Amino acid sequence: MSKLATWGRWSLILVLTLSAGWNLGQGLYIEAKARLAQLLLQQAWDETRQGVEKARPWAWADTWPVARLRQPRLDVDQIVLAGASGRTLAFGPGYLFGSAAPGSDGHSIISGHRDTHFGFLKDLQLGDRLEVTNSAGEVIQYAVYQREVMHENSLERLQVDDARLTLITCYPFDVIQPGTDQRYVVTARPVLM
Repeated sequence: MSKLATWGRWSLILVLTLSAGWNLGQGLYIEAKARLAQLLLQQAWDETRQGVEKARPWAWADTWPVARLRQPRLDVDQIVLAGASGRTLAFGPGYLFGSAAPGSDGHSIISGHRDTHFGFLKDLQLGDRLEVTNSAGEVIQYAVYQREVMHENSLERLQVDDARLTLITCYPFDVIQPGTDQRYVVTARPVLM
């Protein structure tokens, strides 16, 4: 084998090794960043529960915790953030401004990404319980009564004033295609205790 072929082979091995190392490092960085974000979100939630208004999880955050969403059967426990911008949804489900505050009277709407925080919606069943804890520490239980797929332009049907919780994510689940025009909508009503 010529020196050029040997050099080419070693160069290719080096490039592939460096590329694999870079990708592994990026993956570990993203995972570490996600775990740190969850710790900071939990800390901000604790501050919110202690009465701090708009407790930002990090100095440059443009969001803050407004509620906690739990679904015991599926072992889901998430901090709900203020706003539903793409930056907010990268860290957790987001409360849609203009709807009732999570855990209050009225119609509260929360959205999340189907491939992260709201992936569990596909496993919800009719009758499943959702728990929302508001900043005052009150826990409101909801029972799922409807699951449906809607076109993104049909969401105006959700403009109702009765007491309910609506969770929205993109649809279908488990696809690579980002940003579809279909939405998976789960609606739940308060359970009277």
